[in-house]
Amino acid sequence: MGRRKKRKHEDHQNHEAWAIPYGDLITLLLAFFVVMYAISSVNEGKYRVLSDALFAAFRGTPRTVEPIQFGQKQVGSGADVKTSLVQQSMLEGQPRSLLSPVPIHVSLPPPIAKPVETSSVPLGSQLTPSAKALERVADEVMRAMDSLVKANLVVVRRKTNMIEVEIRTDILYPSGSATLSPGAIQVIERLAAVLRPFPNPIRVEGHTDSRPIATAAFPSNWELSAARAASVVHLFASRGVAPARLSVIGLGEYSPVKSNTTAEGRNANRRVVIVILSTDSVPGGALAAANAAGAAPSPPLAARGGTLPAP
Repeated sequence: MGRRKKRKHEDHQNHEAWAIPYGDLITLLLAFFVVMYAISSVNEGKYRVLSDALFAAFRGTPRTVEPIQFGQKQVGSGADVKTSLVQQSMLEGQPRSLLSPVPIHVSLPPPIAKPVETSSVPLGSQLTPSAKALERVADEVMRAMDSLVKANLVVVRRKTNMIEVEIRTDILYPSGSATLSPGAIQVIERLAAVLRPFPNPIRVEGHTDSRPIATAAFPSNWELSAARAASVVHLFASRGVAPARLSVIGLGEYSPVKSNTTAEGRNANRRVVIVILSTDSVPGGALAAANAAGAAPSPPLAARGGTLPAP
């Protein structure tokens, strides 16, 4: 008869082992919330008194590198150990607050106002002789061009060392031409009569729009702008303005005041600008030569892109 095999006893598996750490976790959470609740309403005054007492008990009397005078009482956190906690809590400002610096207000005398020096000399008398002369020229030009300025055909600008008289080419030249129209001749003659007695140098600038031109007389806008400015200079010289005072600059299409994409902008860019310079802007020798030159057959032309005769 065979031996019966002994069955191995199997250990009983405990399926509820998770309950033990779960219970510990719940207990710890309960203790945590109890502690949080206990410290959530702390009396600040009592807490400071307790903190000072613990500091004094464990740290002792604070030491300092500075010598302490005999008879003086130390102040500060935990300084007076013999004082009871109740007495320390009743001190003004609490013991810990005694460590904070005390602000000191120092009243300074008001600043002494420096007297402002006023000059009894009128403002106009402080200008240089050349600036006064330029102001007189500007006044005369404004009176002569008053009607055209009101009609927005002429713009007069006063600057520090120059006066700019901008005339739209609508009243000066036909389209694509450098010959002055009959109405423009009267305008230029009126301006020449104003500028003739003064010694200021005069620069005439010609401007065009960006539309190209290619004719036998004007291969580009350089020639057209220079020729238009030269025609103004020739009329100035024929009306008694000293040629040595006059110069011509052809700027073509490269100094626009508005965009050339619109008809209004192109119309504003087609212009002649007469620049009346201050006598300080030229050397004394050149100015003397201009004053003594008088009228001449033709003025010098300084056109950008080449020197051209007037049409």
